[in-house]
Amino acid sequence: MTTTELTLSPAAAKRLREIGEAEGKPIMLRVAVEGGGCSGFQYQFDLVDKAQSDDLRVERDGAAALVDEMSMVLLKGSEIDFVDELAGAEFKVRNPNAKSSCGCGVSFSI
Repeated sequence: MTTTELTLSPAAAKRLREIGEAEGKPIMLRVAVEGGGCSGFQYQFDLVDKAQSDDLRVERDGAAALVDEMSMVLLKGSEIDFVDELAGAEFKVRNPNAKSSCGCGVSFSI
């Protein structure tokens, strides 16, 4: 099922396509929210080549991210981005629902 409640940035879509080209097959980014981290919740990112039957799918420019229904509750209105900065390159979630986050940006609270 495709969702519009979560978006994939152009930079994230481009990076997923690049990873897929290097692997020789389409690669999708699985994003999940789990309890834990220093702020209460944390993002989990995995690269996968197959979707599960209950995944919600976010697509842009030929790339896709997957999220489970439980995580979508906490990700609604967010954007999955890819940033390449001096400190490193990584996928990030820009989550308007997060009231605070830790310094690394992986953990957040609602």
